[in-house]
Amino acid sequence: QFVIQDCENCSIYIFDHSATVTIDDCVNCQIFLGPIKGSVFFRDCKDCKCIVACQQFRTRDCRRLEVFLCCATQPIIESSTGMKFGCFQYYYPELALQFKDAGLSIFNNTWSNIHDFTPVSGENNWGLLPENAVVQDYVPLPTSEELKAVRISTDAMKSIIPITRGQRQKNSDESCLAVFFAGDYTTANARKLIDEMTGKGFQLVQTKEVSMKAEDAQRVFQQCASEFIPLLERGPVVALEFNGDGAVEGCRNTVNDVFNGTKVFVSESKASASQDVDNFYNFADMQVGM
Repeated sequence: QFVIQDCENCSIYIFDHSATVTIDDCVNCQIFLGPIKGSVFFRDCKDCKCIVACQQFRTRDCRRLEVFLCCATQPIIESSTGMKFGCFQYYYPELALQFKDAGLSIFNNTWSNIHDFTPVSGENNWGLLPENAVVQDYVPLPTSEELKAVRISTDAMKSIIPITRGQRQKNSDESCLAVFFAGDYTTANARKLIDEMTGKGFQLVQTKEVSMKAEDAQRVFQQCASEFIPLLERGPVVALEFNGDGAVEGCRNTVNDVFNGTKVFVSESKASASQDVDNFYNFADMQVGM
């Protein structure tokens, strides 16, 4: 458990996983927090720039925080203004294991789905960081000798968390759902498909890792459910939503070329794809109690 309090003009880096973190009365600080099993709570902070991965994220009485966030549940702000959010992007070799030790999935990230407890009519207390925001312009890499050994990359392509569009405006009215089933290479396969699809110019909107039961599969996969139900006992599925003109065809071709022999659910057609996406994420959000 960490408490950060009364810091001003400080750079704070926690390159490890922790239980919970509270940050009180900090001004003009740059903060990196490795994966947090429970909650992060910012209170009475202003003008801070942060990179945070956690189960729950909350702020109260804060002003002008800019946060690159990975959060497994819906982030909450209260009595806070001038808040800006972007998708967590960071890499160092130990980070994947720290996510695992903190019980967080790299695919469960609702960074842009902010709930404002205290909205003011006609005003917006929060927004999104620019799409081209560069992480180290906000939270620079550590320069101290002790931390020089951490092999950090802020290259979006290397990020441990897949970079998603979240609630940003979609570029196309065509989306596609791809679902991988649990196995030895699920994470690697999902990442490979993301690299292939984004390399072709499609955008990754959202990702989710969640356990499914037979009745959930019936609702989501409909007529192909029987093919996938036996695979659900192995563990949670990883779902990806891609967006862009031709996303369904692009995704189906890529899966056939690259994952021959691996069972993957991919939307059949543009017509059914948006329903697939809705069916899956409506079910997944209920699971997580969003």
